[in-house]
Amino acid sequence: MSDGPGLEAPADLLAGHPATAYFWGQVAASGEVTDDGIEVVTNDEAAADVLAAIAGGDVADLAHGTTTREYAHDTSTTRTEEEYTVSIDGSDLYGASGPLGLPVDGRGNYRFSAFSAYKRELLRGLLEGCGTVCFKSSSASVGISFVADDRALLEAIDTLLDSCPIAAPTGEISETSSGGYWFGLEDSAAPGFGTWVYDESEETGLFAPSRRRKLQRSLEQAENV
Repeated sequence: MSDGPGLEAPADLLAGHPATAYFWGQVAASGEVTDDGIEVVTNDEAAADVLAAIAGGDVADLAHGTTTREYAHDTSTTRTEEEYTVSIDGSDLYGASGPLGLPVDGRGNYRFSAFSAYKRELLRGLLEGCGTVCFKSSSASVGISFVADDRALLEAIDTLLDSCPIAAPTGEISETSSGGYWFGLEDSAAPGFGTWVYDESEETGLFAPSRRRKLQRSLEQAENV
C-alpha cells in the first residue's frame, strides 16, 4: 500500500518493514492491542494520518481532543497538547490468524525482533510515542527522556538504544511522582541520537513533523548558546 510521497507499507502488519517498525513503536509507546483491534494516541495529526494509512485507512477512525501531561524532569509543571486517537478495527486486520499479539506477548514481553533491521524507525516511533524533548537553558544542552507506566517497556527501549549504531548511553530507570517510570539519554548523546533517529524520515514520511521540529529547534538552541 502507499499513501502520499514515500509512504509505503506491506499488507501484513507483522512483516518486517520500516513502516511496520514505526507503527509498532508508536503502538507500544502510546497504544493498546486488544481482541477488537488497536488504539494508538499521538499529539501530531500528520503522524495520526500516517498510522491510519499504514494499517489501512478504510479500517481506521480518527478522534481529536486535548490532554494535559507532566514533564518527566519537573512533574510540578504541566503542558496541554493536542491528542489524536487512531482506532483500528481488528476484524479486517486479524482475519483467521487471530489477534496480532504485538507488541506484547502473553507473558508481557515486548516483541520487537521482527523489526531488528529497522531500529531507527522503531526507535523513532517509540520516541514520538513516549519520549520527551526539552532544551535545558541551565546547561545549554538537550534532554531526551522516555516516560511510561510500564517499566518493562522502558527496559526494552533501553536495550534497543544500547544496540543501535549510534552511541546512546542512558541513565538509570527511575520512578516518577505519578507512579510511572522514566529514564534519559546522557545529554552529550542527544545531538548524535537526535540527528540519527530522524535521518531519512523525509523520504519515508514516517515521522511526526511537530516532534521533529521541536527536537531540531532544541538542538539548534543548544548549538547556538
